[in-house]
Amino acid sequence: METRFLVIEDHPSSLELMGYLLRSFGYTPILASGGEEGCDAARREDPDLILCDIHLSDTDGHEIARRLKSDPALRTIPLVAVTALAMVGDRDKVLASGFDGYMAALKIWV
Repeated sequence: METRFLVIEDHPSSLELMGYLLRSFGYTPILASGGEEGCDAARREDPDLILCDIHLSDTDGHEIARRLKSDPALRTIPLVAVTALAMVGDRDKVLASGFDGYMAALKIWV
């Protein structure tokens, strides 16, 4: 059985890299280039895990977390923030907004 990860990331190079890395480890990535597209994909695709950036151009990642966690059909899907926010207090703010996990990552600007 394949494990499907939904990646919500608005920077094209970062989205492509995350898709590549997930495929190289045997996962099936579902790629969404923004928050609205990501919420739609979560409803349509029923992923096993969602990885979401915080700074999205169309919708804030915290708002995405609130939307996904308020939907009974989606609230049990693990939601992990993958973000460049790594200052003191950022992790707590991310988790308080509804994310189940937090990964500080460097932004890839190519």
